[in-house]
Amino acid sequence: MSTIKVAIIGCGTIANNAHIKAYLANPDAEIVYFCDKLIERAEKAVQDYGCGQAIQDYQVILNDPEIEAVSICTPNDVHASISIDCLRAGKHVLCEKPAARTYAEALEMQKVQHETGKVLNIGVVNRFNTGVNIIKKMIENGELGELYHVYVSFRSQRSIPGLGGAFTTKAVAGGGALIDWGVHFLDIVMYCSGDPKPLTVTGQAYSKLGRDMENYSYINMWAGPPNYSGTYDVDDFVTAMVRTAGPSITVNGAWAQNIGVEEMYIDFLGDKAGIRLQYGQDFKLYSAQNGALLETTPKFNSTDMFQNEIDGFLRCIRTGEKLPSHIDTVILSSQIIQAIYDSSDQRAEVTFE
Repeated sequence: MSTIKVAIIGCGTIANNAHIKAYLANPDAEIVYFCDKLIERAEKAVQDYGCGQAIQDYQVILNDPEIEAVSICTPNDVHASISIDCLRAGKHVLCEKPAARTYAEALEMQKVQHETGKVLNIGVVNRFNTGVNIIKKMIENGELGELYHVYVSFRSQRSIPGLGGAFTTKAVAGGGALIDWGVHFLDIVMYCSGDPKPLTVTGQAYSKLGRDMENYSYINMWAGPPNYSGTYDVDDFVTAMVRTAGPSITVNGAWAQNIGVEEMYIDFLGDKAGIRLQYGQDFKLYSAQNGALLETTPKFNSTDMFQNEIDGFLRCIRTGEKLPSHIDTVILSSQIIQAIYDSSDQRAEVTFE
């Protein structure tokens, strides 16, 4: 069986830290193109990985009939347009999270996926995380009893990325802390609780600490350095409550807050037991038995979630398998995020039809 010929569009951090290495580790994949608007980044990838051709225009990929699979690792503002172009050109697509800047854009991506029948997976990589999948099975097996509420916290003191750059420009990113960090946390909740239908959302997003850019104090800045002549018009704090057909969900998230304690966890509250998942780490199970309160830290062997994601993407191209990261499922997270932003703008609860 011949290898699946792959193109990487966008040769920045997520491509180099995750996608490229995972493709190279899979014998079924062959990277043919590295594409980036900044051609020097594509050329560096060719040099670093010893394969592929550096290009600046992704139309080359669209016009190459040998390319079957594309990883889209670009800024959010072109997720929808490039994904749609690739699908219509007959390519299977793995698009990094979030699916798009807005729910409307995500719906258009889903529509084109249905029209073309090609794979469209979104990079909600935690659906391929070993610990997250163990939690999902525990919930499905009734080990927590009735899962009635989930609390989400993704809060950091001063972690605004690339102040004044693409991350803090709404026209590019679609939002701030919620769409950047919150998408991962909300997607874990939806996945583990069986992707329940959202019913109502009320939320408030704030743009406070980063607005006075030159007086924003920080220790370090990922995706930096700051561009003080740039734009800052996104949320650095968000709070929300979501009612679903399953558990209710509360959210508190911050790129930046005036509290010097980082809290990155999800609490799954059941009437028999509860779980606290430390994001990207292990989890603890809290329960009661024989009149005693128990605290358990499960031990398990983890596999690399990015490798699992890429392996699954390549496999489903061969088999037609529909992965948990398919646009049909992940679009619920886009819908909820959009509703939180809409509720904040309208200062009113949003109800789903």
